[in-house]
Amino acid sequence: MDTRLDSALANNPHALAAEAVISKCVHCGFCLATCPTYNLLGDELDSPRGRIYLVKQVLEGHEPTASTQTHLDRCLTCRNCETTCPSGVEYGKLIDHGRALVEERVPRTPVERFKRKAILTVLPYRARLAPLLALGRLVRPLLPKPIKASVPVALPTGQWPTASHERRMLVLDGCAQAAMTPQTNTASARVLNALGISLVSIERSGCCGAVHHHLNEQDAALVFVKQNIDAWWPEIEAGAEAIITTASGCGVMVKDYGHLLQHDEDYAQKAAKVSALAKDIVEVLSAEDDVSALAHAAKSAGRVAFHPPCTLQHGQKLPQVTETFLTKLGFTLTSFDDAHTCCGSAGTYSLFQPTISHQLRDNKVNNIMASEPDVIVTANIGCQLHLQAGSGRPVSHWIELLDAGLQQPS
Repeated sequence: MDTRLDSALANNPHALAAEAVISKCVHCGFCLATCPTYNLLGDELDSPRGRIYLVKQVLEGHEPTASTQTHLDRCLTCRNCETTCPSGVEYGKLIDHGRALVEERVPRTPVERFKRKAILTVLPYRARLAPLLALGRLVRPLLPKPIKASVPVALPTGQWPTASHERRMLVLDGCAQAAMTPQTNTASARVLNALGISLVSIERSGCCGAVHHHLNEQDAALVFVKQNIDAWWPEIEAGAEAIITTASGCGVMVKDYGHLLQHDEDYAQKAAKVSALAKDIVEVLSAEDDVSALAHAAKSAGRVAFHPPCTLQHGQKLPQVTETFLTKLGFTLTSFDDAHTCCGSAGTYSLFQPTISHQLRDNKVNNIMASEPDVIVTANIGCQLHLQAGSGRPVSHWIELLDAGLQQPS
């Protein structure tokens, strides 16, 4: 696809990057069939191909409007289209650059600005989020049903094993997961401990930066990125094998650190190293030669429905890896329609596009429940809480199934 870049954007880094991505698009339309918003709304402007044209128009000097912004905002960034694109269009990067270009030209309403500011002030900071969550749990019985369903109950986390093994890996604590479901990383630490690996949490690390990045606050996102690199670097130099993420959305972001800081003289090499070390927990476990210590967990799990997050299968390009690993351990996984489709959580998407988000969630929940599972699991905190609110049933991270097996007598 040929783009005639407007002279006013000749030196704009977002425009140049977007133009490079668009040049790979051949307008084939394969992406339409796998786009959740297009399938739901039936408007090509709410498809990857339509949004590519909108960004192309901006690059060529057409003035974007509030309508342009709305269509770009409606994108889930699920990257399902990337999986089906025969030309290798990096649509996820394009939508980030396109949104940034439009944001520069189309002012948001005061209500929208306030909502974004409120989310960015609280969500990425677990020290701020945790007290609000505690308050929500305290008054949970009094809350309206839709809000009540979104407040996760507190679950016991158990003990984090002492770091005593020669093999050491780091873990991203993150923000929302650290406050809402801390049991996930603790369970991961116990599972890895059973395999002779110590999982180390670095207190100075925090949000991966994805919340700010996807809300067009890229400079602020890089502050989080650099803080994490600085926090992890001494352990990396000391021989840490990997940086583990247990929230697949965060995993996509950390694996992108090298790209985000490729032109930063001080951080480019460090960021590339961090991205190379970043692994989803399933990548680490499935690469281990002996995982027999974990096989006991499958005996009492029943029928397990695993929802594969978009950020795992399309973002990190790890389709079927978790399913294959769990099946290898002896778990019985259910099969349900449209497993590849987004559940509608998509980071902060459910907060800004609740109607579309809930429609996608209801479709996903109906498909999952039709498979008659005993347990529902996933690999991302956003999907976990979103599906739990929509189904009224507990949803956990799949690593917690393995940890539960360790706690049972053989």
